[in-house]
Amino acid sequence: MSILHLLKPHEKDIGGFSVKRLLPSLPVQAVGPFIFFDHMGPAVFAPGQGMDVRPHPHIGLATVTYLYEGEIFHRDSLGNEQVIRPGDVNWMTAGHGVTHSERTPDDVRASGQRIHGIQTWFALPMKDEQAEPGFWHHPAASLPLIITPGVQLRVILGRAYGQLSPVHTYGDTLYVAGELEAGAQFEIPADHAERGVYLASGAIEIDGVALLPGQLAVLQPGVTVTVSAQQETRLLVLGGEPLDGPRFIWWNFVASRRELIEAAKQRWSEGGFPAVPGETEFIPLPAR
Repeated sequence: MSILHLLKPHEKDIGGFSVKRLLPSLPVQAVGPFIFFDHMGPAVFAPGQGMDVRPHPHIGLATVTYLYEGEIFHRDSLGNEQVIRPGDVNWMTAGHGVTHSERTPDDVRASGQRIHGIQTWFALPMKDEQAEPGFWHHPAASLPLIITPGVQLRVILGRAYGQLSPVHTYGDTLYVAGELEAGAQFEIPADHAERGVYLASGAIEIDGVALLPGQLAVLQPGVTVTVSAQQETRLLVLGGEPLDGPRFIWWNFVASRRELIEAAKQRWSEGGFPAVPGETEFIPLPAR
């Protein structure tokens, strides 16, 4: 078998619409450095409505946002303001602590929009989990694109198929967005320690095993697999080096030690995280 685990999503409401969450899961905490995986939408906002994720904190991770449709306005405590559009990449290193919000841009809110995308958390290596926060935006045109008959692969992070993404990351990383025509196929080589395939839409088989939309297949290590599309398909291939130890996850915090999470909880409840310029709201610390 080419598939080690086949993960199914559970749905949550975030920022006014439903998301499918695949990681962390009960059998698999992470695939490579990816410790959190949310599929947002697709959702349609009527004119005057939009996405509103109020300011909230992070530690010990980097957020990676990639859109298929729509626009999101990112604003953070470092003073960055950036609209992300389809095919772009937003990378925010939380390190020892950052605050950010994600909203629908005002002009888009006025007209309404369809929003659809993926947000992942990249667990920072232990030596970097208290690094200085930072934010980087990379437009779609800056990302390597591999095109073969019926297949288009965009390298979001790390290395794949002889190409290297310009996005700064940590360690050996694999993150590729694929678009396939019906009948097309491609191989995923065994040159990363951990790998997964997420089916965002369409229909595929991995070495003859069918996936349903919303499922994440964690692949057997050391095996080259073939992905075949039965219809027009969107998917993501993700993975890389294994985590350098287990992680604790609580709310928006990721850490190798519980005391780091407890300290972050106290900082947020006491207003110790930096504020986001231009924002007056925030998400309170959960009671649980």
